[in-house]
Amino acid sequence: MKFNDQLKLMLKNMKKNRLRVFMTILATTMACAFLIVLASIGFGVQKSMTEEIQSQQIITEVSVSGKQTEKEGYQQINKEHLEDLSKTENVTAVVRRNSIDLPVEVSLEDRKGEVWPTITNMQEELKANLSLEKGKVPQADNEIIVGYHFAKALLTENEKNEYQKKMESSPNEPAKEPTGYQGDLVGKEITMTITKETEEGKEEKKSFTFKIAGVGEAPARDWMQDQRIYINDVLREEILSFAMPVEEGSQVSEIPYSEVYVYASNLEAVEQVTTDLKDKDYMVYSITEELDSINLFFTFFKAGLIFVGTIAVIIASIGIFNTMTMAVTERTQEIGIMKALGAQPGIIRRLFLMESAYIGIIGATIGVLISYAISFAANKLLPIILQSATGGGTSEIDFTFSYIPISLVVISVAISIGVAMISGLRPAVKATNINVLAALRREL
Repeated sequence: MKFNDQLKLMLKNMKKNRLRVFMTILATTMACAFLIVLASIGFGVQKSMTEEIQSQQIITEVSVSGKQTEKEGYQQINKEHLEDLSKTENVTAVVRRNSIDLPVEVSLEDRKGEVWPTITNMQEELKANLSLEKGKVPQADNEIIVGYHFAKALLTENEKNEYQKKMESSPNEPAKEPTGYQGDLVGKEITMTITKETEEGKEEKKSFTFKIAGVGEAPARDWMQDQRIYINDVLREEILSFAMPVEEGSQVSEIPYSEVYVYASNLEAVEQVTTDLKDKDYMVYSITEELDSINLFFTFFKAGLIFVGTIAVIIASIGIFNTMTMAVTERTQEIGIMKALGAQPGIIRRLFLMESAYIGIIGATIGVLISYAISFAANKLLPIILQSATGGGTSEIDFTFSYIPISLVVISVAISIGVAMISGLRPAVKATNINVLAALRREL
């Protein structure tokens, strides 16, 4: 018997009891859809968390918090370590920054605001792919880069007072923040004033004048605020000598850096750079380490969800087993006639396995389509529902609740079809063992 003839005979037999076959396919469809949708939650949450981490940190960035050795103990990163860090294989840039913890006020025309100045090496920042919204990388010593939201920090006295009144009158309601400076900042001169308290308890101030060369790119998330100013480290010693106390006998150049970041040449080199720095006793943190931890957790989480979904498929297989067993019982005489005409046992077994596989394939196909529809609806509707439930903020909830990769579809379809064929195997074997004479004598 040719394969086409086997296929036609299989379809003809299945049409004899359409309702029973339909209900069996429906059970398989629901089980497959349940398996995919359930596992897609794990994939969706993992995808959202991974994207969130990557958006907050440059993927080639490795943070160096210090050096720990048995002889010297813990050391903060200072000028002596920079050359060692830069010589590490596949390192393209070593960005070092110093922050000022004292009150810092900047003024532009009639506007003033408190900011967070960062002293950094502009050339290394450029190698680390510093991105600007407008302007250019500073060339002169007195040129700076300001954060994307720097203009919002510059307020007039009237704007400050109005905003303060709104905050005091409605403490439980968020007041609308002032828009700040509206003009183009590039090319403008600002005055930065650092205030510190002397040992006598008096205030001492020192001012610096800078020219804005560029404005930084907008942060990856709407809720992030970047109001910093980036100052060239040529002025590091002059600024830190006033802003930070230096122990007697020490020099300003020996002051450790607040932040040190090493940048790998590409994402594939991040793990190697991280390992090499650890071998040199540096205390480092990279995005790959966090992603590895998250991926390990979600591997077990997704495996658990797939296991629960597989149980549903196995329960659905009971229906397939019942359907195929009934089919063998109902077609006993037909099987006897086929055997009498010379049909091989393998052909008969294949016919029933094809029926069970057909149920699994159709059920899995429809289940995949339904699961994609549910996933799409969940990602569209759940953020709206959550936003309404939380009072409806101004920013949309950007979160993937369900994500269905191709690998999940392949695994789910393979499980559904595999379980369906296993369920039909016992009835198929039973069909091949039917006695020809007993089958022919049986009354319909």
